[in-house]
Amino acid sequence: MFRVMASRTLSLLFFCLLGSFFVQSALAQEGSRFSKYNIHSQGKDVVNFKASYANYTNPGPGHVIVPFGTKINVTKRTRRGFVFTYDNGSKKVTFEYQEKRMGMSVDEYINLITSATPVSYPGLSKLDKKGIAAGEAFKGMTRKGVMAALGYPAVHKTPSLKAKTWIYWANRFRTVAVDFNDQGKVSNVR
Repeated sequence: MFRVMASRTLSLLFFCLLGSFFVQSALAQEGSRFSKYNIHSQGKDVVNFKASYANYTNPGPGHVIVPFGTKINVTKRTRRGFVFTYDNGSKKVTFEYQEKRMGMSVDEYINLITSATPVSYPGLSKLDKKGIAAGEAFKGMTRKGVMAALGYPAVHKTPSLKAKTWIYWANRFRTVAVDFNDQGKVSNVR
């Protein structure tokens, strides 16, 4: 009786481990994506970073921009967001996400800010390209350029992309407002 139970327990353990391996493999395989926008992050070391749906476009020391078009690998979902790696897995970003504030699931958000295929923005102006490289919004940039530079604006502060003003978080305590004129170009950053 003991041998039968031990054998069944070992078999069950084996299948659980095997199943876990396949789930992790499938997640890693499905997780290869490309960032559609710059992802602003912050870290205390050179390999582990934190990022947020709120973007934190100027969080202070340790600010690192994961450039748009970067190949990332979403490795797991967490209770408060998701984790992805980049730079061939050598750097890890723990991404904070709040479904209630964004009005969409974490998977919908991942699909919103990433692409299964490489990303490019043909036809952007030199000013847009400068802002994207700097991770900043400059007067005269287009909406597309601002989104690539600063990320998708948090829905709880910018409920519509047609709004005249997009609000981004600079850090946990301060926001940045990007005002657009009737031509869809930045008229003011405050």
